[in-house]
Amino acid sequence: MPTPTATVPPSTATSITSDASALPPIVPRRRTGRQVSAAVALLVFAMVLTSVVRNEAFQWDVVGKHFTTSAVLDGLLLTLWLTGAVMVLGFLLGTVLAVMRLSTNPVLRTLSWGYVWIFRSTPLLVQLLFWFNIGALYPTLGLGIPYGPELFTVKTVNLLGPTLTAVIGLTLHESAYACEVVRGGILSVDSGQTEAAQALGLSRFRTLRRIVVPQAMRSIVPTAGNMLIGTLKGTSIVSVLAVHDLLYSVQLTYNQNYQVIPLLMVATLWYIAVTTVLSAGQFYVERYYARGTSRGLPPTPLAQLRVRLAVARARLRTLTSPGGR
Repeated sequence: MPTPTATVPPSTATSITSDASALPPIVPRRRTGRQVSAAVALLVFAMVLTSVVRNEAFQWDVVGKHFTTSAVLDGLLLTLWLTGAVMVLGFLLGTVLAVMRLSTNPVLRTLSWGYVWIFRSTPLLVQLLFWFNIGALYPTLGLGIPYGPELFTVKTVNLLGPTLTAVIGLTLHESAYACEVVRGGILSVDSGQTEAAQALGLSRFRTLRRIVVPQAMRSIVPTAGNMLIGTLKGTSIVSVLAVHDLLYSVQLTYNQNYQVIPLLMVATLWYIAVTTVLSAGQFYVERYYARGTSRGLPPTPLAQLRVRLAVARARLRTLTSPGGR
């Protein structure tokens, strides 16, 4: 039996329409404080930007002259290589330390905890100087049978140059922090996931590789991205070991022409450029591992820009139309 539909008399519909048109329009609340603070912030930013651009002491022509010189680009390449090598080796060692830290073996847990405690408690510069002078403790390094004859030996000063020392020191330092990052990510995964994998008969290693780590990446990636940017900037400390990174190359140049500020601006602009690229890459990696955690992925910067431009065009069209307010 069909359900009867209710009909509105024409007179009632006309009265409802006339009442709705008679209501005042809804106007959003004016936020004067927000507009004033935004105007003040833009004014301060414009003043600072003008003072930087128009300050002749920065010598922007000298900055442009040295920005792409071979010495600076070679130092930049070494800085990028150091950053990549240290992050890969540091997270490989840090992952092993994190697994040891979460092991049920008390010896492995204690050794991992002691490693993290020592390398997080010591300043990075002290560690680099220690490894640079390791030859004072061990003049020669050899390989042989324990408590037996040595197969071959090599002098430590010939084996550990400045660049290799920087890689070792930075890797050991970063791995202590990577251990805590990976451990925190693993602990963020619900224990029911591990129990379900064990119920299916998966081994501990396969459970860790196929179940736990992919879910832990949501917590690991943001902190790992911050560590990557911090490592990029932290590589500048290897200049004390005479490693020809970006900062040391710049220092060699301004020690010759005494143009300190322009050359430091060259290094600053390169660090900002590389950090910007890494930050953009971090956003897309985080977006990739955010799949399945929400109904929709967060919009990309280009998508946000398109939405804002569409809103601005709609407002402009409303203001310019006849009767627009």
